[in-house]
Amino acid sequence: MNTVQLAAEDLSLFGRDVWWLVVVKAVFCFAFLMVTVLFSIVWERKVVAWMQLRIGPNRHGPWGMLQSLADGVKLMLKEDIIVKRADKVVYVLAPIIAAIPAFMAIAVIPFGPAGDEVSIFGQRTSMQLTDLPIAMLYILAVASVGIYGIVLAGWSSGSTYPLLGGLRSCAQMISYEIAMGAAFASVFLYSGSMSTSAIVEAQQDRWFIVLLPVSFIIYVVTMVGETNRAPFDMPESEGDLVGGFNTEYSSIKFALFMLAEYVNMVTVSAVSVTLFLGGWRAPYPISTFWEGANHGWWPLLWFVLKVQLLLFFFIWLRGTLPRVRYDQLMKLGWKVLIPVSVVWLMMVATVRALRNEAYEIGDIALYVGGAVVAILLLSLVADVFRDKRDKREKAAAADAAGAAEPFDPLAGGFPVPPKPGQHLAPVPRRRPRSERELIVSGGANPDSDREEGAENV
Repeated sequence: MNTVQLAAEDLSLFGRDVWWLVVVKAVFCFAFLMVTVLFSIVWERKVVAWMQLRIGPNRHGPWGMLQSLADGVKLMLKEDIIVKRADKVVYVLAPIIAAIPAFMAIAVIPFGPAGDEVSIFGQRTSMQLTDLPIAMLYILAVASVGIYGIVLAGWSSGSTYPLLGGLRSCAQMISYEIAMGAAFASVFLYSGSMSTSAIVEAQQDRWFIVLLPVSFIIYVVTMVGETNRAPFDMPESEGDLVGGFNTEYSSIKFALFMLAEYVNMVTVSAVSVTLFLGGWRAPYPISTFWEGANHGWWPLLWFVLKVQLLLFFFIWLRGTLPRVRYDQLMKLGWKVLIPVSVVWLMMVATVRALRNEAYEIGDIALYVGGAVVAILLLSLVADVFRDKRDKREKAAAADAAGAAEPFDPLAGGFPVPPKPGQHLAPVPRRRPRSERELIVSGGANPDSDREEGAENV
């Protein structure tokens, strides 16, 4: 394994292409993203329509496959409006800042093996634009820069709802980026490199989704949160923010935000395939009986199929799960994903250190299992004490509320909600339906009869 990793970390294969071949590969990366985005939009509308028993787009092109292209042309031809209160320079630059970094990460994603070159117009080259010894750090940096476009769009619009959407996106990015980085670190420990081609080479015997299942689950959750997709689409929640950070945008600038979102979906799916699903390698049954499955142009096919599988996962989530509340979103990021990712990273580092010290697999499993059991016991004890404390606090609050006087919500002239410890006066029950019908039809009012009887007494 070390020999394979050292050979894969030799990046001398990159940087030897002629300039026009570099341009061709860059255009291919751009075209791959654009075509995948156009297809993903139609596919999403078709799949969600199928899940909701609707027809979906079926007018533009065969089977409605040109619907996304028609939508893009329509957006570009719409009137471009700049609101008066906006900071015009930042307002115009924000969608550009959001869109450009989305295209940059694909430059270091391998579509095929680095050592197995293909022929393009008579020139032998690898199916990867370039690679870096710190390619994964480059991807993290580029993904973080794209958030600035959303934050600046909300701030520069001069409106309250876009500002709230931008702040939500910033807080969401911070909370989910930490867990994503911890998931990446586990892959770095097993592959011994941050180079994307080296990480794929390290999965020759076994994909990292088998070795690092917790890291894969954490990354899948964080990539949905990073792309602001349902059920984590709080920065553009139309239920409480009208449209979120892009409320004041129209025409081509609005289209750039939508383009950035779908390109980010393709990018994070490609990163997930590279880190955990074997990259360009053929699936297990195919690679065993077909030796040429991982050579030539075939790796490009396996890579595209894996990316489309993850894009379907995005679509399935949107058509299945409801949007979570913002406090639930933050709680998941800070109280669940980050602690779990840090504990899992410590376990992975412990296993790798024990393997380097030539410990047996059984001993490693025993140590790791003991650590897991100890952590679970400690968490169980903490939960028991926390539950007892919560019960005592609730009982004390109930006693205090019972002893307090009824709260008058209209004491200040307008209705206000009660504070903690206060409670509203009981609402009188309505008359039975038979008595209400009796009063409406002209019969005697039983309340007035009782009042007259009391007066006579």
